[in-house]
Amino acid sequence: MKVPLLDLKAQYKTIKKEIDEALIGVAESQGCILGPEVEKLEKSLCGYLDSKYATGVSSGTDALLIALMAIDIKPDDEVIIPTYSFFATAGVVSRMNAKPVFIDSDPVTFNINPADIKKLITKKTKAIIPVHLYGQSCDMKPIMEIAGENNLKVIEDAAQSIGTQYGDGRKAGTIGHIGCFSFYPSKNLGCFGDGGLVTTNDETLAERLKILRVHGGKPKYYHKIIGGNFRLDAIQAAVLNVKLPHLDSWTKRRQENAELYTKFFKNSGLSEEEGKLKYDEGNKVLLPKAVYKNQDLKYYHIYNQYVIRVQDRDALRKHLTENEIGTEIYYPVPFHMQECFSYLGYKKGQFPVSEWCAADSVALPIYPELSEEQIEFTVKSIKEFINK
Repeated sequence: MKVPLLDLKAQYKTIKKEIDEALIGVAESQGCILGPEVEKLEKSLCGYLDSKYATGVSSGTDALLIALMAIDIKPDDEVIIPTYSFFATAGVVSRMNAKPVFIDSDPVTFNINPADIKKLITKKTKAIIPVHLYGQSCDMKPIMEIAGENNLKVIEDAAQSIGTQYGDGRKAGTIGHIGCFSFYPSKNLGCFGDGGLVTTNDETLAERLKILRVHGGKPKYYHKIIGGNFRLDAIQAAVLNVKLPHLDSWTKRRQENAELYTKFFKNSGLSEEEGKLKYDEGNKVLLPKAVYKNQDLKYYHIYNQYVIRVQDRDALRKHLTENEIGTEIYYPVPFHMQECFSYLGYKKGQFPVSEWCAADSVALPIYPELSEEQIEFTVKSIKEFINK
């Protein structure tokens, strides 16, 4: 049985007619940059996310970059970010000639640990970028309280968490000053290339983001500030306008698939409970835990990835590959151990939780079209490896 990490063709088959008509519509209109499709998407996502303003941009990376530009990050300003994330989170800070200040992860969620933030704040600190990893929200209440006490801006990296609810019901990306989203094809809401979104509830920031998106020009060809080419293509917006109404049902399937994994892992004797942090006889596989899961929240976790922790991770991946089961590591090298950030002076062992996550974690297939038989086969293959 083949179990790919992701099967975008399976999703496309279910909405092929709608997608094809949308693509032809853009081709016939020849409105390729911004325009009605982008405006429709921005309006729809404002409603979906419960955000006052939304700006479609060229990628999730550019969403983060334009957010830093909007809050006027200067060279040598410090920005607190998790050391365990996709590279863009740190890369955009350095591109602004600012200094990334790394922080360790929470051992259960892999998200930023609010308890460590205060001791990292200096006179140069300007912002915090919490990353909602894998589809689960960071603990935003203490983060916003710390930011308020120290006059810091909060830019939420919600690239993997569109629609995710925090414990109080608010959507990830709408709690901080600016929220950043990615529509990379592998995301829960993905387009046919690169695309992103920036959200805010601040009218002044919203206007600044719109201007920065078009090289800082307003009116056209008149520039008081310098921006960039951060425009979202109409063809990507058209694809997203077709997909958005299906997003909630796809999220529900991902949640159901996560429940199936949990059931099969427990039934196999490989794990007793989600969120355990020790390998022992009852927990050979450490399962992810949805910390905000309760009867009041529908989108407590959207499972952009389903990430387990195992010993001998690399050997397990080899075994699963041989059984035609796709996996991925998100992420194998924390920022503080990346060669390009060696100038910052961090050392191995400085962020033990993040290093542990990087060494032991592996993502399993979780996409909506996955069958129960494929999930069961994946767990059986893992048990086969562990029993050896």
